[in-house]
This record gives sequence, structure tokens and C-alpha cells, in this order.
Amino acid sequence: MTLIEILLLLIIAAICGGLGQSLVGYTRGGCLVSIFVGIIGAYLGVLIARQLGLPVLFAVQLGGQSFPIIWSVIGSAVLSFIFGALSKVLR
Repeated sequence: MTLIEILLLLIIAAICGGLGQSLVGYTRGGCLVSIFVGIIGAYLGVLIARQLGLPVLFAVQLGGQSFPIIWSVIGSAVLSFIFGALSKVLR
């Protein structure tokens, strides 16, 4: 994987993380947090999809790596919801 492909995947992860955060209404941090939420959300979304027996929808292929866009946004929304609920409980 080249540096350009890694940067493109990070940009896609940031967009998916930002979309997931905005769907829930919980936004904390900036671009780095959106990248983190997007990457973890992709893993979480694919895990949810596999448990429910659902196919991968709209995956981007870069450098032999597949990044599921739809499941990343859904997983990011779930992760943001969990972060938001935990921050309210811990206050």
C-alpha cells in the first residue's frame, strides 16, 4: 500500500466518522477523532453486518484493502452514540 492510498483511506474514514457523528448529534474533537471513529466504526459496522447476515454495501477498494462505506457510517453512529451516552453518565 502506498502513502497516497493510506492517506485516501484516512480521508474516507474521516468523512464516514464525521457523518456517523453528525447522525447521532454527538461530535467531540476534530479530524483525528473523526478518523478514529471512522476506522473503529468500520470494524464495528462489519461486525454488526456479519452477525445479522447482511452483505457489505458500497465498499471502496484501495491498494488491495476494502473499506465498507455504509457499514462504516452505521458503525460510527453506533460508536458515537455509545460515547455520547457514556459522557452523560460520567458527568
